[in-house]
Amino acid sequence: MAIPGWTRTESPFHHGELAIQSRMGVQEQMDKQGRGSIREFMPDQHRQLYAQLPYLIVGTVDAASYPWASILVGAPGFVTSPDKRTLQIAAKPLFGDPLVGTLADGIDIGLLGIELPTRRRNRMNGIVTMAHSEGFEVQVRQSFGNCPKYIQARTSRLDEFGPTTPKPVHLVKTLGEIEKTLIASADTFFIATAYQSGAAGFSSGVDVSHRGGKPGFVRIDEDDTLTVPDFSGNCHFNTFGNLEMNPKAGLLFIDFGTGDLLYLTGTARVIWEGSEIKVYKGAERLFRFQLNQGYRVDGSLPLRWSTPEFSPFLGSTGSW
Repeated sequence: MAIPGWTRTESPFHHGELAIQSRMGVQEQMDKQGRGSIREFMPDQHRQLYAQLPYLIVGTVDAASYPWASILVGAPGFVTSPDKRTLQIAAKPLFGDPLVGTLADGIDIGLLGIELPTRRRNRMNGIVTMAHSEGFEVQVRQSFGNCPKYIQARTSRLDEFGPTTPKPVHLVKTLGEIEKTLIASADTFFIATAYQSGAAGFSSGVDVSHRGGKPGFVRIDEDDTLTVPDFSGNCHFNTFGNLEMNPKAGLLFIDFGTGDLLYLTGTARVIWEGSEIKVYKGAERLFRFQLNQGYRVDGSLPLRWSTPEFSPFLGSTGSW
């Protein structure tokens, strides 16, 4: 029996996403695809994926309207789904994670369940219906799968940890050598964006997404600006659609060797055409991120990772 898709008359995409799909000539195709794959509930396979994860990527927005990308950690089973429209997360934010200050009842939230060893991923946007001392509950607004492109496969082992155990936290106003080294060696990061407007209807909210490439695919420019290539994807343009309406974004970089976490927030703009794009093999466009502020937390992530197996989709792309 086929799983029903989007049941509402309105599009599953908001004005910013639709504008970019139209610009790229794929709006009609994406309307059909989106109505078949985006749902107001989680299919059983998505509920099972969340239940077996030892980590969860989270997107929220702070009081100044800046998005932050975060990571929650727990033994598999810390995320449960009592019904197809609800996720319950039994985990506290890691020490120094911006989620400590943004998590509250009634907020918009974006979740990414990503299983790096198998390259499976599911995105969910919703509302926090209850936050408490041991975790929180989310009501689903949109749930959909993403393709495995550009995910570097890694296995992980969870060490014993206390999420509130103090760690060294460094305020980042400019990118120092430690931050630059972490970013320059990254093959993976996560980006949170938001478009919170009544005009967006059920598509209003926060998104958090994965970005991957060969080490060095994120270029560090002057004035604490990062330039990132964007390769061919599913053409939903969720992240770029949000940026079309709201240029603020949050990035999360993980040092898979040390467990250091680098949280950045700032503004981003998309570069749609020009000779600069050709510098990046396989890139279809770029986006440029300008730092506002951030935090680096030493040894925060209690996961130990294997050597990555790079995505076969990268081929000769993913580098510059």
